[in-house]
Amino acid sequence: MNMNKIVVALGLSMSLVAGSAMAAGEGNGTVTFKGAIVDAPCSIELGSVDQTVELGQISNLALKDGDRSTPRPFQIKLENCDTATKKEVTVTFGGTGSQVIPGKLAITGTASGAAIGINFGDTEIELGTATPAQKLMDGNNQLSFAAFLQGGGASETIVPGEFQSVADFALNYQ
Repeated sequence: MNMNKIVVALGLSMSLVAGSAMAAGEGNGTVTFKGAIVDAPCSIELGSVDQTVELGQISNLALKDGDRSTPRPFQIKLENCDTATKKEVTVTFGGTGSQVIPGKLAITGTASGAAIGINFGDTEIELGTATPAQKLMDGNNQLSFAAFLQGGGASETIVPGEFQSVADFALNYQ
């Protein structure tokens, strides 16, 4: 009878080992969870943290004499806002400033002679300058912006090519 128990235990152990070896060969991986806890009345929606705004393929003639491309909208979405202590927010955009148009965002790449501007409603926002305060509501809020490409003016040569730029944003609650 002891021998039967040993055989059963041995068989059970072998099946567990074989099952583990088989599972490892069927695929495995790692899941990494990242985030940050911030001291703020709102959370920033995940899709708003890192965004890409496609400005499109813009004719160099559309930028002559300092003209602008069609503005492309983008948003910063805030969620789970609690306005018990702070009721307004401003946004400040930062990044590499343009030598072509001061206050605008410089472009890099093969294109040159233009810079990226950002509007908040009807207000043009300069890099490093806060937007007008936006009143917050409890729950979810959306801050709407538009980005455009602007030519450097009559004396600036617009060189066609690919371009990109990166802007950071900082929220300030009052």
